[in-house]
Amino acid sequence: MISREMIQIFTGFLGSFGFAIMFNIRGKKLAAAAFGGFISWTLFLLLGFVTESEPIRYFIVSVLISAYSEIMARILKTPTTTFIITSLIALIPGGSLYYTMSNAFRSDLSSFINNGIHTIQLAVALALGVVAVTAFTKLLYRFLGIKRH
Repeated sequence: MISREMIQIFTGFLGSFGFAIMFNIRGKKLAAAAFGGFISWTLFLLLGFVTESEPIRYFIVSVLISAYSEIMARILKTPTTTFIITSLIALIPGGSLYYTMSNAFRSDLSSFINNGIHTIQLAVALALGVVAVTAFTKLLYRFLGIKRH
């Protein structure tokens, strides 16, 4: 029997694979981008055993996937965003945004504010993870005297 988590991980892979195809990514790059989606959702689920805080899980996964993206970009000689965007697509807080807007349309101000704050926390956690790794990578390359492409 297939568990719920296995289905989620597989759909994370498929979602990243689909977005990679939409962005016209081919060959080894396509496989690496789709695998990034697999990794991102697997890590997100595994971190659930460590912390219940979704923003913290989002931040940690974002940092790890951004590092994965930087590595794959160097190996496959392609822009980092190719892998960051497709690998993190499974973590976009669409459900949280849906509930935020649903509460707004139902005029449930209290739930709207609570869900809105949660959605913003998730989006900021994703962005901060990417920015932290990007800044660190730039500093590292500058320190080592390596030119980025």
